[in-house]
Amino acid sequence: MTRRLEGRVAIVTGAGRGIGRGVAKLLAAEGASVVVNDFGVNVDGSAPSSGPAAEVAEEIRAAGGKAVPNFDTVATVEGGENMLKMALDNFGRLDILVNVAGILRDRMIFNMSEQEWDDVIAVHLKGHYCTTKPAAVLMRQQRYGRIINFSSISGLGGLPGQSNYGAAKAGIAGFTRVVARDLGRYGVTCNAIAPGASTRMTATIPTNTAQLRAKSGTAPVAPPPRPRTSTVPDMREPEYVAPMTVFLACDEAWNINGKVFYVAGGRVSLAHEEAPWRQISKPGMWTIDELRDLVPSQLLYDVRNPAPPPPDLDIPGRPATPAP
Repeated sequence: MTRRLEGRVAIVTGAGRGIGRGVAKLLAAEGASVVVNDFGVNVDGSAPSSGPAAEVAEEIRAAGGKAVPNFDTVATVEGGENMLKMALDNFGRLDILVNVAGILRDRMIFNMSEQEWDDVIAVHLKGHYCTTKPAAVLMRQQRYGRIINFSSISGLGGLPGQSNYGAAKAGIAGFTRVVARDLGRYGVTCNAIAPGASTRMTATIPTNTAQLRAKSGTAPVAPPPRPRTSTVPDMREPEYVAPMTVFLACDEAWNINGKVFYVAGGRVSLAHEEAPWRQISKPGMWTIDELRDLVPSQLLYDVRNPAPPPPDLDIPGRPATPAP
């Protein structure tokens, strides 16, 4: 290892398992001291445990690195502040914040409870606020910092059965771009990763949801399957997300700010920022008849409906299928 992060201090949330664990271990291998945060819950947010964070911190120390475990939830302001305090008390500073922690409560929107909505928003979207706010205060003062958030293809592109998760992850992408503009002038960058990896969260996606995704063509594109041998790795392993995440924490990434990157296996892609693409205009107010004619033929020409109704469903307004 190059020890690029020697002397730096990082907090990684959700670091007890999966992607967060890989990020924490690579940060430590590059010389950073790490606060390994994990509330230790199941994927659905139940049964908190100190085990996962403690185990990863011990793995880092056993490999010669520096780490302390933290068991706070990201869903409260107190939890976020406690993580910062632990970094300062144990290592004297904070340079890097990586927000990975998350839960799933998959349900089609017509079946989703208010509690399932609130729980996911609290951990993902509010969780990013609860850690980033105190970190931003410190990083602004010291004129240095790296914040790496975790969005998702579910929020950037949309996946069935995840309206709560997708809303949170889309919010995180927007949050990232705004925080980048708030803090860039102070030498602090804020970027986001939209990962593609096999984790315990993806393993719990209900079978019917996965089937709906496959049927509608909205399943995320995965790297081609590779044989599991000693020389050919499984490129869906969560550790493959860690290098790009850690690179964004390095000094060399000083001018990368407000960006979202898709990272899956050996692929890293820069997400295209939302911006006007096609336009129709006139010197006055549009009529509905005009929009009826021009929106489908010009604005939406050759644009695919991500979830079209089946052909046998009677849809008002759909042109009749010509008789064979």
